[in-house]
Amino acid sequence: MVWIYWIASLTIVTYFSAYIVKRYSEVGFATLTAMYVLYLTASQIFATRIVVFDLKLYRFFAPSAIFIYPFISQAIDMINEVYGRRKTHLAIFIAFVSQILLITFILMMNSLSPAPFFRYEEPWKALFTLSIRITVASWISFLICQNLDALVFDFLKNRFHRQVWLRSVASDVIDLTLDSVIFVTLAFLGTMPILPLIIGQIVSKNVIGFLDTPWFLWYKKLITGKTTGG
Repeated sequence: MVWIYWIASLTIVTYFSAYIVKRYSEVGFATLTAMYVLYLTASQIFATRIVVFDLKLYRFFAPSAIFIYPFISQAIDMINEVYGRRKTHLAIFIAFVSQILLITFILMMNSLSPAPFFRYEEPWKALFTLSIRITVASWISFLICQNLDALVFDFLKNRFHRQVWLRSVASDVIDLTLDSVIFVTLAFLGTMPILPLIIGQIVSKNVIGFLDTPWFLWYKKLITGKTTGG
């Protein structure tokens, strides 16, 4: 069922993004950046839930947010493809500020006294105390990996302009792999076995990241009306 949700949502956001960028280019950057921020914020919440990732031949554990990470990578590639590297770094900065606000809001809510009839205070604190560490870990990995993604994508775009798939896949593999190592180590060291999580994240993120490549090629075709180079 998760794959049905994933395919449906990726199809919707890809078509919607291309439609806005092509028909309303003056708000395209703002729209893509807003979606980028939404994906990033959602990933902070979903990263607290560790799930079984079953490839049939091999089973491992990874944060449920692995299904959101390709959306993040695709959004930053969508921005870079149309608006260039400088606007991409701006989007990354905007997203980073949003995450600072997120952690501030969590701290603000946790400083309030719960109502005596609120029965979920301990689960709430357990979830969002962990989220603070996860968010801080994501800040570091985010700033490193997303900016690196932007640089690699831009370099390959200028060097191999027709090979759209190459810049999408290569930048995402570097981003998702390095992010897995940095994020898991900082977020879960001392609380969970990090090696299985790192391996799980690297494999699962890159499998899903590779699977979303046709949607990025479709996005490119929708905004240009041309097929992509091989």
